[in-house]
Order: sequence, then C-alpha cells, then structure tokens
Amino acid sequence: MRVYKAKDYNDLSRKAANIISAQIIMKPDAVLGLATGESPIGTYKQLIEWYNKGDLDFSEIRTVNLDEYKGLAADNPQSYAYYMHTNLFDSVNIPAVNINIPNGLEDDSVKECMRYDNVIHQLGGIDLQLLGIGGNGHIGFNEPGNNFNKETHCVTLTDNTIDANARFFASRDEVPRYAYTMGIKNIMQAKSILLIASGEAKAQAMYDSFYGPITPNVPGSILQLHNNVTVVADEAALALILKEHEITSGGLIK
Repeated sequence: MRVYKAKDYNDLSRKAANIISAQIIMKPDAVLGLATGESPIGTYKQLIEWYNKGDLDFSEIRTVNLDEYKGLAADNPQSYAYYMHTNLFDSVNIPAVNINIPNGLEDDSVKECMRYDNVIHQLGGIDLQLLGIGGNGHIGFNEPGNNFNKETHCVTLTDNTIDANARFFASRDEVPRYAYTMGIKNIMQAKSILLIASGEAKAQAMYDSFYGPITPNVPGSILQLHNNVTVVADEAALALILKEHEITSGGLIK
C-alpha cells in the first residue's frame, strides 16, 4: 500500500487525477471503476481540464460504476447516473455504449445483480477502481456487517449512510433506503485500487481500514489484502495515521 499526503483538496484531486490519467494513457481501452460522492468531484474536474487541453482521450475507455440507488431513474438529479454525466461523462468523449451503471429502476434485485456481474466479467475485470470511504468505513455501499458480500448485491442503507446523504435531498425522507452496489469481491479483483479521502470526519475510518484488524465491521479494512492500493488523502483524513507513521514526499509504503 502506498499512501500520499495531499496539501489540500485541490492537491488531492490533482494527485488522484494524475494516477487515473496515467492509466488512461498506458491503456487507452482501460476499464475504470468509478465512484460518486463529494470526494471525486475535483478529480473528475481535473480530468476534464486535461481532456480539454488535448492531453487525454476517453474514446476507448470503458467504465463501471460502483453503485446506484434502487428506485431512481438515470435522469433523476439525485441518481448516480445523473451525477456521473454531470461531473464527467458529458464533458469528455466517452461513447455512451462504454458506460455501465447499475439500473436503479430494475425491481428484480437478483436479475440486476447477475446482469451487472456479467457486465464486469465480460469487460475482463477492472483495471483501476476509484474509491471513496464512508465515515463508518464503507466502500461503495458495502456497509458494516457480519460478512463481506462478494459480488453485486442490493443493500439496505444504514441510518448513518442515509443521514450522510440526506444533504443531497430535499429531506431525509426522500433518501432511498436501498441501493445496488458492487461487492467486495468485485472491488478486490480490480488490478489496482485508488482510494481518496478528505476531511477529519474520515480520519477514524482511514485508520481502522488500514491499520486496524480486517473485519466486515469496517468494510474498507479488506483493502489491506490487496497488493496494489494507492491512497491519496489530505492531512485531516490522515490525522490518526500520521500520529504513528511518517509520510515522505515519496509516499508511505506499507
């Protein structure tokens, strides 16, 4: 595991975008696993800037998104499909046919989960998976629990996650209670993983995920078992880790 300390959110976003852009340049038809939420917005903005300068080409890139709310249409402003088009897809030259996101309007959970797993398998797996992390250590919508769910599944969102996402809705009551998400196996089979985190609210989850025991009570802790994880986080998110470990300009290697 390699950990990079960013000066601030803008620096974090540039560092993360550098890693993703290197993947795109090295493998123009790479499969990118993408995330939503507040953390990646700056990263996507930087990728768009470099695309507009002619430095990046998305014409052969394939994408698979981590998750989607169950019950929301792709054109709903609160859906993750809408988020991705607004924050990245509509501003670069990625073909619509190359974009893959769980179908929030599919009522049959078993059918949709099997379909999405097949999509990932047919693409040959994920080259680079981008992740954020929740304050309770969740990755994607893999919430704390008694076991690691393996592949795509429908999850009941915890009160913690509903509360965290309520700010994006008119009221807490409007936050969907269910979501489709890639499972831990989907994520762990990615060839490389890039996790980004910002703010003191993530500090405990970051420490528990990378320096605590591996447990489904902290889903992010499973990443300790992956052989190619890069973490880019600001000082606030790394606060508890920095108390015990020095991160040099070359990054901390665990």
